[in-house]
Amino acid sequence: MINKRFFLFNFFLSCFLITEVFANENEDAKTDILFLKIQELEAEIAELRNRIESQNYLIDKLIEESVADNNESSSDDIEDLALNADIKFKGIEDPKSKEQVYTSAIDALEAQDLERAFNLFAYFVESFDDDEKTPLALFWLGEISLIDGNLSKSEDFFMELISSFPSHYRIPLAHKKIGDIYFKNNNKIAAKDKYNFVVREYPNNTASSLALQLLKNME
Repeated sequence: MINKRFFLFNFFLSCFLITEVFANENEDAKTDILFLKIQELEAEIAELRNRIESQNYLIDKLIEESVADNNESSSDDIEDLALNADIKFKGIEDPKSKEQVYTSAIDALEAQDLERAFNLFAYFVESFDDDEKTPLALFWLGEISLIDGNLSKSEDFFMELISSFPSHYRIPLAHKKIGDIYFKNNNKIAAKDKYNFVVREYPNNTASSLALQLLKNME
């Protein structure tokens, strides 16, 4: 009887252990499957992240190219407007447009394209207010007109510079240029008076040295 009970006890114990083993094996299998799922998800997330980063890079490049194209187009449009448009925008301050027009005028001047430079400087003066660049634009308008032999127009630009910006550093040279205009008009007395004025009023300026040399040549 005792052996029978002992046998039954061992049987149930073995069944219990086998059940525990299967249970543990099932838990391990579930853990392994879960771990594999997590690895798969991490791989998918990494792939998605790479795709997003690639797309963001492409989007950024497209935006940069678009901005560059717009800036180039804008610069060309502004220059064309300055050269061809009949409508002027006095009082509307656009620093970017202002800089583009002035830079284009200087570039044309350096390239000795005087007609283009004149038109751009004229547009700048008519369209923008700038205490630094407007007097310089007026000076170059006077200089280009003087080179072209349009003495009356040249004098008007230099006089506008002198009257509107009396403290600008180009004023002494503007006075000397007016003396040059008088001289070209064969009004040597007025030219001499103007040169003497420059020497007297601006003794330390380069324009004074130029005027003094011209006075010596006139003797």
